[in-house]
Amino acid sequence: MSELKLTLEPELESPSLGGVPTLTLDSAEAEKKPEPEVPEEPVLSPEEQKVVDDFVEKIDITSSSLVMQYGAGAQKKIANFSDTALQNVRTKDLGEVGDEISDLVVELRGFDVSEEEEKGFFGFFKKQANKLDGLKARYDKAEVNVNKIASSLEGHQVQLMKDIVMLDKLYEMNLNYHKELSMYIIAGKKRLKRERETTLVELKNKALRSGLAEDAQAANDFAQQCDSFEKKLHDLELTRMVSVQMSPQIRLVQNNDRLMAEKIQSTIVNTIPLWKSQMVLALGVAHSADAVRAQREVTDMTNMLLKKNAEKLKMSTIETARESERGIVDMETLRQTNQSLITTLDEVVKIQEEGKVRRREAEQELGRLEGELKQKLLEIKK
Repeated sequence: MSELKLTLEPELESPSLGGVPTLTLDSAEAEKKPEPEVPEEPVLSPEEQKVVDDFVEKIDITSSSLVMQYGAGAQKKIANFSDTALQNVRTKDLGEVGDEISDLVVELRGFDVSEEEEKGFFGFFKKQANKLDGLKARYDKAEVNVNKIASSLEGHQVQLMKDIVMLDKLYEMNLNYHKELSMYIIAGKKRLKRERETTLVELKNKALRSGLAEDAQAANDFAQQCDSFEKKLHDLELTRMVSVQMSPQIRLVQNNDRLMAEKIQSTIVNTIPLWKSQMVLALGVAHSADAVRAQREVTDMTNMLLKKNAEKLKMSTIETARESERGIVDMETLRQTNQSLITTLDEVVKIQEEGKVRRREAEQELGRLEGELKQKLLEIKK
C-alpha cells in the first residue's frame, strides 16, 4: 500500500488507473493476490499513526473553510473512483458473449450428417456422390461460422482478462481511499474530543464565572463549530461506507469476468476442437457407411440376377428336355388322322353304295320309260 498523506488543502484531481497490462490467450490467469479485508476502523501502522497524530495538531475547528474542505480531496477521489467503476460496468457487454456461445451451440446442433436417400439400386449410386459433396459443403460452411465465432470469443476473453487485472488495481485503490478517509476520520474525532473536553469546557466555565453575554456567545459559537465539524466527520463516514461497499462489488464483477473467461477458454480449447474431431469422424463414418451400403446393393443385385438366371435356365432346360423326348408326330395326331381317314373311307363306301342303288333304280326307271315309249309307239302304228 502506498504511503498516505493527509492535507488540509482539497485534492480535486482524480488519480489515473495507469496503463493496463496487455494480455494474450497465451498468458496464464491473472495472478491472484490475497484480498486484504476492509475493517470499519482499520488498524494503523506506527508510521500512519504518527501521520494522524501530527495532523491532529493542524486541525482548526474554528475555521469554517477548513471544516468545509476537511477530507474533501479524499471524498472527491471516492466519487471519481465510483464513476470509473460504474463506467467499467456500463461498457461491459457479457450478453454479447452469451449470444455468441448460444449461436455456437445452434451452429453445432445444426450440422446433421443424416439425409434422406433415394430408393432403389440405381438411385443409390446416383445420389451417393452428391450426398458426400453436400455433406462436405455443409461441414465447410459450419466450420467457417464456428471459426468466426471462436475468433470473436477470443477477443472477448482477452478483454475480460484485461478487465480482471484492471479491477485488481481498482480494488487496491479503493483500499487506499478507505484508509485515507479513515485517517481523516480518526484525526478529526481525536481533535473534536480534545476540543470538547478542553476548549469548550474552558469557554463554558469562563462564561459561568464572568456572566458576560459575549463569553456565553463565544462558548455557544464554539459548541456549534464542534457540531459542524462532527457533521463533517459523519459525512466522511458515509463516504467511507461507499468505499466499503465498493470492495465486494468489485470482486463480484471480477468473479463474473473470471467465470466468463473460463467458460470461453473451455469453449475454445475443448468444445470446438471436439466438434471438429467428431465431424471428421462423422465424415469417415459416412464414407464407410456408403461403402457398406454400396457393397450390399451390389451383393443383392448379384444374388437377384443369379436367381433370375437360374430360374430361366431351369425353364429352358425343362422345355428342351421335354421337346427332345417328344416324337415327330404325336400319337394323338395319329389317332385323329386315322379316325378321320376311317370316317372318310366309310363315307366313300356309303356314297358308292348309294350310287349303285341310284343307278339300279335309274336303270329300272329307264327300262320302264323305254317300255312305255315302245307301247305308245305300237299303239300309234295300229
